Amino acid sequence: MRGIRTIQRYIRDAFKSVIRNFSLSLASISCIAITLVVVAFSLVISYNVENFTESIRKDVTMVIFLDKTADKSDYARIEKAIRSTGNVEKLTFKSKQKSAEETAKGNEVFEAIISGWTDDTNPLLDSFELKVKDVEQIKETAKTIKSVDKVNTVSYGEDMVDQLITIFDVVKKVSIGAVIALIVVTAFLIANTIKLAIYARKREIEIMRLVGASNISIKIPFVIEGLFLGLLGSIIPIIITIYGYTSLYNFFHGKLFSSSLAKLISPTPFVYLASLLLMIIGILVGMFGSWRAVKKYLKI
Repeated sequence: MRGIRTIQRYIRDAFKSVIRNFSLSLASISCIAITLVVVAFSLVISYNVENFTESIRKDVTMVIFLDKTADKSDYARIEKAIRSTGNVEKLTFKSKQKSAEETAKGNEVFEAIISGWTDDTNPLLDSFELKVKDVEQIKETAKTIKSVDKVNTVSYGEDMVDQLITIFDVVKKVSIGAVIALIVVTAFLIANTIKLAIYARKREIEIMRLVGASNISIKIPFVIEGLFLGLLGSIIPIIITIYGYTSLYNFFHGKLFSSSLAKLISPTPFVYLASLLLMIIGILVGMFGSWRAVKKYLKI
C-alpha cells in the first residue's frame, strides 16, 4: 500500500508540475507535437512505399515467348525446365490463338485485322506466363529460361521494374532514416527544454534534498512529468494521422495515378497502429528527455 501511495504521489506531483510550469510545459509539448507530425508523415510515406514495392513484386509477370518451330512435344520439356529454376509461383501456357483473341477484345481495329488471321498466318507466338516467387532473383531466372532450347524471348519489363524497385527502396530507407533522426533530435530538444524547467525549479530541488529526499524520489516525478508531456504532445499528431490520412485515402479513392500498382494502405488498421506508435514514441522521448536532463544537467 505504501508503494502505491508513493506512486500516486509521484504522479500527482508530476501533473501539478506540468500545470504550474505551463509555459515551459507548452514549449515541450509543442516541440514533441511538431516533430511527431513530421514522424507521422514519414511513416505514411514509408509504409505506402513498401506497399507499392510489394504490389510491384506481386504483379510482375514474365512472358516467355517460344520459337515458331516449337510444337506440342516441346511444351512439356520447356515447362519442366522453367519449373526447375525453383522460382515459380504460377505458370500458365498461352497459345497464340488465345493471345490473338485477347488482343482483339475491346478494340474494333484490332478485331477487324485479327479476324482475318488463320493458324498459319497468325504472327503471334505461343508463350508461358510466369509469376516468380522472388523478384530479387528474376534476372537470374530469366537468364536461365532464355538458354532453354526453343525459347525465343523472355520479357518482364525489366528496366521499369528494376528502376521502380530501386527508387522505392531508396525512398523507404530515407523515410526510415528520417524517422530515426527526428526521434533522436526530439529527445535532445526535449532534454534541453526540460532542463530550463528544472533550472527554474533548482531551489525546489535543493529544498527536497535538505529534507532528506533521495535521488530516486527527485528523479521519478520529472520522468513521469516527461511521460505526461510526451502523451500530451502526441495527441495532435494522432488526430492529424487518423483524420488526415483517412481523408487523403478517400480523396484519391485508395490509389495514386489510377494505377493498381500504387494502391494506398487501407486506413484501418494502419492509422490506429501508427497512432499507437506515435504515442509510444512521444512517451519514451518525453521520459528520456526528462531523465537525461535531470541526470546530466543537475548531476543528481
